[in-house]
Amino acid sequence: MSNALKNTRLRYLSAVTGVAAAIVGAVALAPSASADTSSFTIAPVVEERTQAFELVGKQTAIADLDLGQEGVSLGDQRVVHEDLYRDGKKVGDHSVVCTYTSVDPAALQCVGTFSLPEGQFAAQALLHLPAPSSVDVGITGGSGDYRNAQGFVRTVPAGETERHFTVHLKR
Repeated sequence: MSNALKNTRLRYLSAVTGVAAAIVGAVALAPSASADTSSFTIAPVVEERTQAFELVGKQTAIADLDLGQEGVSLGDQRVVHEDLYRDGKKVGDHSVVCTYTSVDPAALQCVGTFSLPEGQFAAQALLHLPAPSSVDVGITGGSGDYRNAQGFVRTVPAGETERHFTVHLKR
């Protein structure tokens, strides 16, 4: 594979590597079930908290690992670390590892962890290149206040070393 093609694929990978998360936002309480007065069945009211978090990720470290055949090949990885900011203040960090699972067409399995003061949560996605302008990444679990985390993170590239994250979190 030519260096130009490898560099193009790595730029796409860089644009979507932010599998990520955020802090603070609007909190809405919404019942997911309610009592139906027109039937004999009574369903309990369950409250589920939904939060939307806005974060900015600023890359602090990156490495491309050529682990197999020379050039982009199955198993090659990109490792990224980012500091997370809200309103210009550092509030946590995010790390992600993406592994090539297909080369032609290119696909990467990406797994990331967001560390915030309230705890951590993980997210993952299978990304196909070229990447779209935004990627939704599924939240797969967490710890601390995020121990029951579900939802997704929308990641949007904002230049070579910055990403904007909107976390849609149910817990």
